[in-house]
Amino acid sequence: MRGLLLFVLGALVGANATYFVMTRDAGPPTATRVGERIETPLPTQPATEAGVGAMGADPGSSPTGPMLPPPAVRATGVGPAPTDVPVASMPGAASSLLIPVQGISVAQLQDTFTDARSGGRVHDAIDIMAPAGTPVLAVADGTVEKLFDSKLGGTTLYQFNPQRTLAYYYAHLQAYAPGIAEQQALKRGQVIGYVGSSGNADPAAPHLHFAIFELGPEQQWWKGTAINPYPRLRGDAR
Repeated sequence: MRGLLLFVLGALVGANATYFVMTRDAGPPTATRVGERIETPLPTQPATEAGVGAMGADPGSSPTGPMLPPPAVRATGVGPAPTDVPVASMPGAASSLLIPVQGISVAQLQDTFTDARSGGRVHDAIDIMAPAGTPVLAVADGTVEKLFDSKLGGTTLYQFNPQRTLAYYYAHLQAYAPGIAEQQALKRGQVIGYVGSSGNADPAAPHLHFAIFELGPEQQWWKGTAINPYPRLRGDAR
């Protein structure tokens, strides 16, 4: 009889131990064991709109979860610094002037503003060398103020900017572009004439003589204070 009781008691103890081990190791179906602690993961966020799955969605973009700031803000407390806007792209910036001879790069420009000229004159302009017949372009929007033929400059064109504070002077032209007339509105990049050697220019070295004059209150096309075009065409002026 005693042996039977011991057998029954042993069977009960073994069954309880087996149950304990099985229930301890099983845990919730989606649980993850961390050390001796059982943690249940949070429900997976649903995909965002436009079919973006969990791999491509930012945690802060879920329409159902808490709206978190972008990663850069979460890491530093501030967003990324805004990109600086180049001065050249600002409306009215001097550096936005177009090089007035088609096909000429910034690297090909030479500063001849202070060069001496005949009769003790100072150049007050830059010469842009190019083959005869190369299109000459308006450096900016504006208006044709004067078409003029002079002994020194030959076939010339004076353009005023829209504010009528600056005059752009194009000289030694071979000819004007068809349809160019005084008081005509010009757009930046429009062909206004062609490189030549009219006036006192050397026929063996055709070029565009380009100048900028700051106008006075009287706004006279033949009178103004010369400004060096070189840094403005290079984008150096601010």
